[in-house]
Amino acid sequence: MTVLKNPHFWLPAFLFWVNQYLEKIQNIFIPFIHSYLDDLLAMPVILGITLQVFRYIYRNRKTFIFTKTQILIGTAYISFVFEVLLPQWSDRYTADPWDVLCYGLGAVYFYFFINRQG
Repeated sequence: MTVLKNPHFWLPAFLFWVNQYLEKIQNIFIPFIHSYLDDLLAMPVILGITLQVFRYIYRNRKTFIFTKTQILIGTAYISFVFEVLLPQWSDRYTADPWDVLCYGLGAVYFYFFINRQG
């Protein structure tokens, strides 16, 4: 199954879109959701799109999946950029260790539900 046909990919993508719509268009902010939902959904969406791109260019499309190491490195990279680098460069960003936990939980979701051969 391609990533784009996997309902486990579309659920986080849809929830991310709904949350952004509520915040940016409707100006509705639910504190806990505003703080952590996007971070929880980021890794399934980012890794899912990346996996689909790799499957487009990789010879064995149906069997290509990311290794645990690749998922860990991707999660560490996103955590470093958004929780270390960007808060140093801009007051718009805030370092929050709970965000790193959310990235990790999202990566676990990606590993078990999206990162499948198909």
